Amino acid sequence: MTDSLPFPVAEVTPEEAERGRVLFAGETEFVKGVVAMEGLPAADRLEVCFAGRSNVGKSSLINALTGRKGLARASNTPGRTQEINFFTCGDQSYLVDLPGYGFANAPVKVVEKWQRLLKSYLSGRQTLRRAFVLVDARHGVKKVDEEILDLLDKSAVTFQAVLTKTDKIKPAELEKVLDQVRAALSKHPAAYPEIVLTSSEKGEGIATLRGIIAALD
Repeated sequence: MTDSLPFPVAEVTPEEAERGRVLFAGETEFVKGVVAMEGLPAADRLEVCFAGRSNVGKSSLINALTGRKGLARASNTPGRTQEINFFTCGDQSYLVDLPGYGFANAPVKVVEKWQRLLKSYLSGRQTLRRAFVLVDARHGVKKVDEEILDLLDKSAVTFQAVLTKTDKIKPAELEKVLDQVRAALSKHPAAYPEIVLTSSEKGEGIATLRGIIAALD
């Protein structure tokens, strides 16, 4: 991997990593779960949101970022997260866990309701600075992911791809997946031109992602 590649793997400086450590060392608490736009908390601080298909590891990543195992509820049941969940990050930011999409073990009407809420949130939240789209490193970008990437393009929300579970595959396989992800991202104007590699289980990439979030203003 070299800097000349499109969508290089993200890195942060020691200073940025320290800023991220300090941010996430602050108080982190669950604020509320929202099922309709009128339930959103006041847009009085910067927000970043996490999107990904069901079972991609969103809850585990949020728990790893905050250092609190039980903050976001991880589940082996696809579609468990049926709300937009808000968490404080220090006193200056919100971390927002979006409903998982695709393969949701829920009635069609419920899934359609999630999708409408998701579209409304992404297009109407002025304090949203970046969406992190989680992609399972074992599978790369799938068709169901393309739907959310298209939605982010239309909503003019900058998004950054975060590969999860990178500890589950060998380096050579990871390179192949990165090539596939880069090709997919190149079609999307809202894509931020760096990819974050993470493993919530091993803690890999967590300091990098913290640093990226802390650098947003």
